[in-house]
Amino acid sequence: MTLRGLVRGLGCILRRDLRLAFRNRGDLMNPLVFFFLVASLFPLGVGPSPDVLRIIGGGVVWVSALLANMLALDSLFRSDYEDGALEQLMLSPLPLSLVAVTKVLAHWLVTGLPITLVAPVIAIMFGLPAEALPAIVATLLLGTPMLSLVGAIGAGLTVGLRKGGILLSLLTLPLYIPVLILGTGAIDAAANGFPWSAHLMWQGALLALGITFAPLAIGASLRVSVSG
Repeated sequence: MTLRGLVRGLGCILRRDLRLAFRNRGDLMNPLVFFFLVASLFPLGVGPSPDVLRIIGGGVVWVSALLANMLALDSLFRSDYEDGALEQLMLSPLPLSLVAVTKVLAHWLVTGLPITLVAPVIAIMFGLPAEALPAIVATLLLGTPMLSLVGAIGAGLTVGLRKGGILLSLLTLPLYIPVLILGTGAIDAAANGFPWSAHLMWQGALLALGITFAPLAIGASLRVSVSG
């Protein structure tokens, strides 16, 4: 296959997934609504103290983003698996790893990117200083693609299971811990006036590793699920 044909084929898959996402407006809005709901529950649980909310604000943003991202993971490959489109994609001349990362990109564009753009609103609600807002956006821009890549591996392994949501959570949550620690650490450092570029570089390194190796793992997990 030529490079032009490869780019055209992957572009068609990306446009198809985005079109399907925007047709199902309810599924498109669910992660954002869930993000706001989870974040709004924390003040009810810990109290309305501004000092406490300011301390936990960075962690709340990241935990809410992580859970909202997981909400949409189970449907990443399931609809294609159920209607047979996934098998057709596997039989196509397109490399399965590139097909998988294209679908992950579509998932991030409709889930991770909107969450990143609205996260500063949550930060302001929790009283985080303006110095922390660039750290929030930057860490989510680097961290949420990693969440989608790692989650896609679990989604590929559980796509053939009827109730794979719980198993998907058990598989992916431990792998999210480094991203969560780096993201919240950068926000806390920025909020207290300390340098946070080191956290960002570590996140960039993790994302580079994820982009390199995760597509291969996603493709292998899909082959195992479909062939099994």
